[in-house]
Amino acid sequence: METTIPITCSNCYDHQDTQESCICGHIIACGGGADHKDKGGVHGLRKNVRRLFHGKASSNSSDVNSSSVATASFKKSSLGKLTSWPSVEIPATPAAACGGSNKRALLCGVTYSHQHRYKLKGTANDVSNMKNLLTNTFGYPAECIRILSEDDPYAQDLIPTKKNIENSLKWLVEGCKRGDSLVFYFSGHGLRQPDFQGDEIDGYDETICPVDFMKEGMILDNDINKTIVLPLKEGVTLHAIVDACHSGTILDLEHVYNRKQKTWINNSPPSGVRKSTSGGLAISISACEDDKMAADTTVFTKKIMNGAMTYVLTETVKRNPQITYGALLDTMASDIENINSERWIKSRIIRKVFRHKTIQEPMLSSSSKFEVYDKKFIL
Repeated sequence: METTIPITCSNCYDHQDTQESCICGHIIACGGGADHKDKGGVHGLRKNVRRLFHGKASSNSSDVNSSSVATASFKKSSLGKLTSWPSVEIPATPAAACGGSNKRALLCGVTYSHQHRYKLKGTANDVSNMKNLLTNTFGYPAECIRILSEDDPYAQDLIPTKKNIENSLKWLVEGCKRGDSLVFYFSGHGLRQPDFQGDEIDGYDETICPVDFMKEGMILDNDINKTIVLPLKEGVTLHAIVDACHSGTILDLEHVYNRKQKTWINNSPPSGVRKSTSGGLAISISACEDDKMAADTTVFTKKIMNGAMTYVLTETVKRNPQITYGALLDTMASDIENINSERWIKSRIIRKVFRHKTIQEPMLSSSSKFEVYDKKFIL
């Protein structure tokens, strides 16, 4: 019988502060260890964000730009703490530069290699797995895939800084036309902050964290929506696959699928602001719900760290290329659930986590609920 031993390390939560059990990656725990994509320092940062924004929601929210407020706050509190990368303006590349292909992808894997408290070990493997899926299963030309990572410190325009990610998001949708298939993939930290614009049902904006997020700020779901959702013309399909904490509605799409109730839920902004496409189709698969956390883990390969959602998704699709969106969502959720129950149900710490309902479960959202669930999954 396998003995369950809680995994601890220097990157755990600050127990004195949070009063949580000391276990890294408690969403999917494993003998080889796991990392939260919202662990140690970022958990503390999230509390700092709450303090920074406390009381501001009662001010004139229509005049407050949450992204700029967050950026100013981070600059003030963290200036000089992190390595600074120069951001290079990346010109938008027309589809013709991809050899006439109608497929284009942006893959971002953020390791936070210069920030020990926030460092992730599986994001580079996630990007590699996603690239292999796109090229080998879905026929994406390698020259049509832009990868932002920290692998080559001399390729300054390909470091996943805030500016480079924003420029690359523009590149992804630039000149899109009927028949185009676009993919945005992100593996890294995700956070959330108070919503001051009245366009979030739960009162929070979801964010992704670039490598320089503590100096330059996070990228908000509002901005992602404006950049890669609104420009989608009729006949264009965008898939966003986001392996990060708090990523459930990271594209602010209008329909969210409730897997347990087997129904679509209306996620339209209470403010009435437009969050739809310009006739195209946007589909998002995210690692977890907005109030939950995702994890890196070695449970699948025993040695190599991977994002749980990314690994399950890529392996499932490779095994069954004909799978539908609905079946993919169910399979991913089932695989993650089985790992938790079969390997760790006897752990006192994991049982405590279960009661706190922080188990990772993938989410599906779309700009059109009628075009997705029962159709074949294709990127």
